[in-house]
Amino acid sequence: MGRKLPLSEGETARTACARGLLRAAIDEKTGEVLSAGVLVERVGWAADLVSGMVAALLAEHWNAADVDVLAGGEDAGGRKLPSNAWMALRRLGWTVVPAEGIRVNDRIVRMAQETAGRTLRSAKGRADLTAGVLATWPADSARRTAQEWDAVREAVPGGPSLPSSVINSRTRQIVAFVNKHGRMPVDVFEVEAVPRIARMLLLSACDGQQATLERADDPGRALLRLQLPSRPDPRSYADWTWVACPLALPPTVPANAVVHLPTLRIRQGRVRADLAYTHAVPKPRRSGHTVALGVDWGLNTLLSAGAARLHNDGTITTLGGGGMFRAAGVLAKQHRLRRLSEHLHTKTDHYHQLISGTEQHALTGKHAVLADEIRHVSARRSNLNDALARAAARWAVDQAITAGASVIYVEDLRSMEARGMGRTHNTRMSQAVRGRIVDRMRHLAAEAGIAVVTVPARNTSKHCPQCLVPLRHRKAPDRPTTPGWKWALCGSCGWQGDRDQGAWRRIAARGLTHQTKTVTDRTSADMTIRSVTEKLETGAVITPPAPKTSRDRSKTGPTRPRSTRPTPRRRRTPSPTRPIRPAGQRPEGHAPTDWTRLPRAAHRHQGVTTISTPTTGHRPQGAALGAGFHLHAHATPPRWADPMPDTTSGMGSLS
Repeated sequence: MGRKLPLSEGETARTACARGLLRAAIDEKTGEVLSAGVLVERVGWAADLVSGMVAALLAEHWNAADVDVLAGGEDAGGRKLPSNAWMALRRLGWTVVPAEGIRVNDRIVRMAQETAGRTLRSAKGRADLTAGVLATWPADSARRTAQEWDAVREAVPGGPSLPSSVINSRTRQIVAFVNKHGRMPVDVFEVEAVPRIARMLLLSACDGQQATLERADDPGRALLRLQLPSRPDPRSYADWTWVACPLALPPTVPANAVVHLPTLRIRQGRVRADLAYTHAVPKPRRSGHTVALGVDWGLNTLLSAGAARLHNDGTITTLGGGGMFRAAGVLAKQHRLRRLSEHLHTKTDHYHQLISGTEQHALTGKHAVLADEIRHVSARRSNLNDALARAAARWAVDQAITAGASVIYVEDLRSMEARGMGRTHNTRMSQAVRGRIVDRMRHLAAEAGIAVVTVPARNTSKHCPQCLVPLRHRKAPDRPTTPGWKWALCGSCGWQGDRDQGAWRRIAARGLTHQTKTVTDRTSADMTIRSVTEKLETGAVITPPAPKTSRDRSKTGPTRPRSTRPTPRRRRTPSPTRPIRPAGQRPEGHAPTDWTRLPRAAHRHQGVTTISTPTTGHRPQGAALGAGFHLHAHATPPRWADPMPDTTSGMGSLS
């Protein structure tokens, strides 16, 4: 479907992808109903033909010269190359033919050229990164100096905004090549082998002569028609027949959306359809925001978020106390799966060394079983990360929608690396799915027209959100036995609270004051604030709420009449007589249900103005007077209501 989507003022087109499933089909030539198994077989034959031609193209052009020509955007005559990869490859004369004796139409060749062209274009960025790292190779590959970091960022395209973890990962890849071959690689095409080819049909490169997609009268249904081979080695065009596949659209696809030809792939014995669709959404703004949601990252508390408002006079106030997204249970399961995966990899490597290429070895079967188990555990970890990212992003976007925020400011931690913080902390840092959460957050926020902007993370947890004075970190007063330094205390203005709660306030205030510095990436369309200016940072403070004033209780009128029938303190109607039960149950009849005096145990251990001093092992801390529902449960005022004397100020900060 190639019609354009009509847009009104303030709207923009958004292209998303939904997952579908082809359960059955009908052969239009014979009228035969194709079951799911037969459909998988015929789609697999077509995918094998396409992947074979893609492999031939990549093997021929997997080199720096051809990738530079394709990425340069001009042919030998100086003409601009088309944006479609298959058209660019044909302009350059990079053609491919199927195996001898196989007959396919031109649209099958298009799909192969489109897949190969996209793969070659994606290699350009890695090639430039590898070239820049090789040109500025450091004296110590494990640790670069400040001058070496500046040099490598100048040599790499987009180096100033590139995460340092990407450069370090490429450095470690080159070090592994040197350890194996004893020399430096020439380019990325020596470091990386020809990529594997996925078995899929990229129908977006075809036209109506190969595949069509039409929506039915029911907005949740569509009909996909495409040509598929009737045998694995089609010898003539007669071996290709039209197949009609009913497709159920997911509920996330709007009724007025324009659907495009999907990408078909086989997974777990089924034909999956990645269906792209375009629909109109509100256009997000880069600036002009008054209500923003600040999001801070954590480990036990994965996300901490809250809303802030920018007033006309330039002051910033918070809207409520914020919330937290805790994922301790999911992260614990993820940690168990990681340890299991490491154990399986260790055993597999040991078996591989024992087998040493012998196919008839007794451990060959066990090695294959462990390899399957590793793939199973990896799939579980991937699904768990995907579910966690979806849940966390959905929670953050719902917080923004509820608060009426037009922008979400996220702490940019792309440059944070898991090193030098202890084995446990490093492991937990490496398992974080921040990038996937932010991508999913952008996807969901675009539906509501909410912009997602990343802001620098410097000093967000270190400085006070109200006066920008460095905080003192200590143990939380309500959790004195919990290890860590989660509680932050400001010695200047008296603000105190959880350090993550202070961080999202700093992030929201920094984003609102620096919103005019927001830039949009041309390739990915991601919004970011790259740097912080001192002039704007001085205004990124949260104005504390006005203190609550006591209500005037002076008498200004007649006393309000009371009810003529007050609630009795004792039941007037006796309960029915029941059999004698063990002691300790509520008395029946006219016996009073309230205590006329405190129980003897309470009288023995506490008076009117004293706290409990029990003789048993239970020692309630800060117990108030009186006996509650249980004799040992007492209402205690929060100890952080009044600032406690700071006894840890000389111990430093771990921020």
